[in-house]
Amino acid sequence: MRRLGASCTLIASLCTASPLEAEAQCGPRDIVLDRLAEIYGENRQAIGLARENTLMELFASQESGSWTITVTTAQGLTCLIAAGQNFETAFSNALAHGKDV
Repeated sequence: MRRLGASCTLIASLCTASPLEAEAQCGPRDIVLDRLAEIYGENRQAIGLARENTLMELFASQESGSWTITVTTAQGLTCLIAAGQNFETAFSNALAHGKDV
């Protein structure tokens, strides 16, 4: 049940996130990850395999609340899919409201 709630939260955030631009912003994985860390203070919060051997990752900053979703191809090209603000984990949200997790 908790996983379902976390999944619904992620899906809702994807549906309400506005696209970064009409065209995807892509680059070499190491450069994209370095910039997410250096400029936004984001580090990986979640990871999953997607279709065609692509890697989906969610990066976020616990301090600023910024978040970014990326997809990386098997060839190492990473594209920014969505970004936003006010990131929080389902776990921290439950604790803040005094709920068991």
